[in-house]
Amino acid sequence: MKLLAYAFFLWLSSSFMLVVAKTSDIEGYLAHPEAQAWRAKMEQEGFSRKSLDQILSDARKQTSILRAMDRPAEKRLDWGEYRQRFIQPKLVSQGVAFWSTHEAALSRAESVYGVPPEMVVAIIGIETRYGSNMGSYRALDALATLGFDYPRRAEFFQSQLKDLLILAETEKRDIRQLKSSYAGAMGYGQFIPSSFLKYAVDFDRDGSADIWDNPVDAIGSVANYFLEHGWQSGAPVASQVEVTRVPEDGWVNTGLPPTRSVKEWRELGISFAGQANEKSPAALLRMMDQDKATYWLGFNNFYTITRYNRSRLYAMAVYQLSREIAAAKKL
Repeated sequence: MKLLAYAFFLWLSSSFMLVVAKTSDIEGYLAHPEAQAWRAKMEQEGFSRKSLDQILSDARKQTSILRAMDRPAEKRLDWGEYRQRFIQPKLVSQGVAFWSTHEAALSRAESVYGVPPEMVVAIIGIETRYGSNMGSYRALDALATLGFDYPRRAEFFQSQLKDLLILAETEKRDIRQLKSSYAGAMGYGQFIPSSFLKYAVDFDRDGSADIWDNPVDAIGSVANYFLEHGWQSGAPVASQVEVTRVPEDGWVNTGLPPTRSVKEWRELGISFAGQANEKSPAALLRMMDQDKATYWLGFNNFYTITRYNRSRLYAMAVYQLSREIAAAKKL
């Protein structure tokens, strides 16, 4: 009997904790200590106490976001697995269709920003499947959850929540209706609020930089982002190489801007068939498919892609998808 009673007590306690957790999520963030500290800072910067209270009351904690933050695909998968997710015939054919539909905007973006159409198309394809999957969370919930319940990056996401307030005001959008990924990225090209404020453009000149419903603005915004992060028109992105000996660990996958020149890599036993200026800086990349490694030189433009997502897997997927789309478009 004592064991039965104890088991019932444990079940009752866990049920109570679950109810408390759910009730806390329903109540929003107004009473959360981190949220209150953030609100005080925002008041000092001139935001209305009343509007801040309304926003924090409406924001809801999403525990699924906290789980997702600790298991992104870029950390769980090797290159072989990651590649299979994005270098797919369907994504290529959809990319060709998106390009054909928006050819004028993509051509103009190339002339204005120097970014080739296939690169912009590949970004939008990988980010949102050409606008078909822009995220199911409210940006308000995502950024509040990460800003107030994800201590490791709380400062960053609290700043993004502030920028979301500014975005909603300047673009005359209801902050409660803006949808995003679990990390608060929005629209065709998945811009976080700070990126929107810095790089989104009104590419069709209708008075609004609409990255949610207007693919023309999204195209211009992605191209502008690339240019602002150092894209070099006509320069190479990456080239597969052969190595004569296993590279030292300090040579590969540094995640840093490339500094060692092509000439220096050749002198270290790295050879490749592609054309590149001997003085061009490049980074050595090791891409794993189970126990098989391939090596690449990533040039400045490859590094630019990693400014969109700081993963060499992501950047390589964008590059290879862009090549597949460009080849299919010519057929």
